[in-house]
Amino acid sequence: MKNDKTLIGLFQGMFDQNRVTFNPGWDESGTRLEVVTDVRDIQRHLKHHAVKLEREGDEKTSGPTSMVLYDPDGNTILIDQQV
Repeated sequence: MKNDKTLIGLFQGMFDQNRVTFNPGWDESGTRLEVVTDVRDIQRHLKHHAVKLEREGDEKTSGPTSMVLYDPDGNTILIDQQV
């Protein structure tokens, strides 16, 4: 579903629980952005504010990576950098 610049993907039966995915580096149409906030920068910011991460991207690398955390209701949040 798409409304203006908001895109929501509905995947019945594809995942075992609710999941919110953010893709820094892409716009709402899947086009690569010129300026990208690296997942590792987001990860450092969250860790600085004592947010518990379930899975972290490797700080020693560059390029594609991802991180996972849970919202207060237990829903998975995936921040997935493709570029």
